[in-house]
Amino acid sequence: MAITDLGHTAFGCHDLDASLAFYTTIGIHESFRLVHDDGRVRLVYLHISGDRFLELFPGGPQPGSEQNTSFRHICLLTDDIETLVSELKSAGITIDREVSQGLDANLQAWVSDPDGNAIEFMQISTESPQHATASGLSITASDILKPAR
Repeated sequence: MAITDLGHTAFGCHDLDASLAFYTTIGIHESFRLVHDDGRVRLVYLHISGDRFLELFPGGPQPGSEQNTSFRHICLLTDDIETLVSELKSAGITIDREVSQGLDANLQAWVSDPDGNAIEFMQISTESPQHATASGLSITASDILKPAR
C-alpha cells in the first residue's frame, strides 16, 4: 500500500453559496454533489486537478467562532504565483499575506475563504525540498533550513 497523492481536503462551511462563489472565483469549480434522501445537500465536491478535490460540507461553524479542529490550511500549487495573485486581487479577493519566499525556498501567498479557512498558494522552486523529493533526490535537515533569500 502506498499513498500516491492528495485526494481531497474537507471543510465545513457556514454559507455554502458564499464558499462556492469564492472557490469558483479562484478557479476551482463544482464537480458533483451528494445529497440526503430528502434532497438536502450532504456535501459538494470541487475539482482542483487530476484526482484532487475539495469537499465542502454545509452547516459549518460561524466564521471566527471557537471550534475544536486540527485543520491548519490547504496548499494549492501554481506555476505563476505573481499572475495568480494579480488575478485574485482583480477578482476582489483579499490577499492576507503577499507573495514571499518561505524557508523551503518556495514562493507563497495566502488568502482566507469565506469561513476563515487559510489557503496557501505555492509556487515550487527547483531549490526546494519538495522539488528534490519529487525528483527522487535525498535531502537533509540542513538542506531544508537554509535562510530565505
